Amino acid sequence: MCGIVGYIGHRNAYDILIKGLKRLEYRGYDSAGIALSENDYRVYKCKGKVSDLENQTKDKDISGRIGMGHTRWATHGEPTDNNAHTHKSMNGKFVIIHNGIIENYAKLKAGLQKEGYKFESETDTEILANLIEFYYMRNQNGTSFSPEEAVRSALKMVEGAYGLVILCEDYPDQMIAARKGSPLVIGIGKDEYFIASDATPIIEYTNSVIYLNDDDIAVIDDKGLSLKNLKNIPQKPNVHKISLELSEIEKNGFDHYMLKEIYEQPKAIRDTYRGRLNFESKFLRLGGLHNIFEDLKGAKRIIIIACGTSWHAGLVGEYLFEEFTRIPTEVEYASEFRYRKPIINKGDIVIAISQSGETADTLAAIQLAKEAGAIVMGVCNVVGASIPRETIAGVFTHAGPEIGVASTKAFTAQVTVLTMMAMSIGLANNGLTKEEFTELVNELYAIPEKIEKILDKSEKIKEISDKISNATNSLYLGRGYLFPVALEGALKLKEISYIHAEGYPAAEMKHGPIALIDEKMPVIVLATKDKSYDKIVSNIQEVKARKGVIIAIVTEGDTTIKNMADYVIEVPKSDFALAPLLTVVPLQLMSYYIAVNRGCNVDQPRNLAKSVTVE
Repeated sequence: MCGIVGYIGHRNAYDILIKGLKRLEYRGYDSAGIALSENDYRVYKCKGKVSDLENQTKDKDISGRIGMGHTRWATHGEPTDNNAHTHKSMNGKFVIIHNGIIENYAKLKAGLQKEGYKFESETDTEILANLIEFYYMRNQNGTSFSPEEAVRSALKMVEGAYGLVILCEDYPDQMIAARKGSPLVIGIGKDEYFIASDATPIIEYTNSVIYLNDDDIAVIDDKGLSLKNLKNIPQKPNVHKISLELSEIEKNGFDHYMLKEIYEQPKAIRDTYRGRLNFESKFLRLGGLHNIFEDLKGAKRIIIIACGTSWHAGLVGEYLFEEFTRIPTEVEYASEFRYRKPIINKGDIVIAISQSGETADTLAAIQLAKEAGAIVMGVCNVVGASIPRETIAGVFTHAGPEIGVASTKAFTAQVTVLTMMAMSIGLANNGLTKEEFTELVNELYAIPEKIEKILDKSEKIKEISDKISNATNSLYLGRGYLFPVALEGALKLKEISYIHAEGYPAAEMKHGPIALIDEKMPVIVLATKDKSYDKIVSNIQEVKARKGVIIAIVTEGDTTIKNMADYVIEVPKSDFALAPLLTVVPLQLMSYYIAVNRGCNVDQPRNLAKSVTVE
């Protein structure tokens, strides 16, 4: 979850590190630090944001053509100056930065303490720095034990996940990177190399990258790059070209990344179905599923695994798959899936959904499903991420980089992919008629334009948001396809405004939550027209009878609910199966405006990070 950036080459490393850390700050922002090497190394670190680190390094020696930086999301040890990365080993031989968790840290620390090692921080990272130094120094008496060999020996003792960048005092022109479970990418320039947790700090300088695999150890120096694995077997670097543009990771005039990404949703959805969905010929083809399509068509069971917002997209997928394909579908929290004894049959289809493709819980669940003989496929937004490499097939969303911690366009892009998957399978296995399929193609093709109409009403949504910004609790209610949207709306409000919010199936309100409703309680009701419309009207009446404040998301032209609700936000009419793509947008905007009104840091909400790469 932390952000890592490293540089070795002919430029001043400091400027690249600071700029890179700012671009990676969405991965963690409770402390930051850098180490610079020029014959020796200097470490600067502090609690707080990257801007605090910048202030600390004013008037300091920031020279050096080699360096590494880190922005932290705390796991072991609270945010303090001492716990900030980078971490030195006790005798100063090594300095390292780390993303991940060392699970057997206590055992390793106890062993090092018996060898006389002392520790200045509460982190598992400092333990790893000292473990590497222990192996290095233990073999210095007349032997040629290199830093690479010390790193390899230490990592064989480690249980857990890591993305590491390492400097050794005795080898000031060398940098080592290692990965297991936490992402690392190496950018290749002209006589220079860049290391980062993802491509965002690299794209300004090069579009040629190597994605490290688990157990890879890369050594970079004046001779170039050497890549081996934990068993000391040379690996052939696989160089990829990335299409990311620098403008995609800038705010481009918006006050916050989140608002920019909300407004990018029409483009993200178009980009996701472009080349796959042909409006004129009513043709749909998902090339990433070609090799397993017969298995999908004849599947007896689908299991969707995901976390957070991706889990909510998966819940929408459950409705889509069961309605369009008539295949029984279950949705599981990836974080729970592997810690019980799930029944997985050979031939079951398991769909793993993740924006980053690096979600640790989802990756662990994938391994369990593969071992049980399931056909595992991925839905991911990042080319080169771990999940696409760990799955047999899949479909990329094309949402573009999502920098805001609260996911928005990733959700609608994921739902778009799941919709196309369900449509494609449904047509093939006769779950959908040709006429139904054609109508869905027409409806899906029109969704971006309909979202643009909703965005045109943002000022009205802002006005409504202003009136409920001081609430301390809220309820989100929806039925059918809109129940997962209620959950997603509640999550967005919690994430960025810190208002307690809960999502419920509307009919379940009577089974407990109705006890909370009073004149101070905003109740956001998703009430577009479908076969359960009359029931949702009854639910609204029940809330009004308890003096709750009703904000209703309704279909354009609705007059019934308009006369009952305190506030109404209209969305264009659509097929009800596609309503989640429309109704979620006002909820995203409401959460954004409420958070801004409350003075919250929208893009960097407290205690959160974008990519959850630890379990």
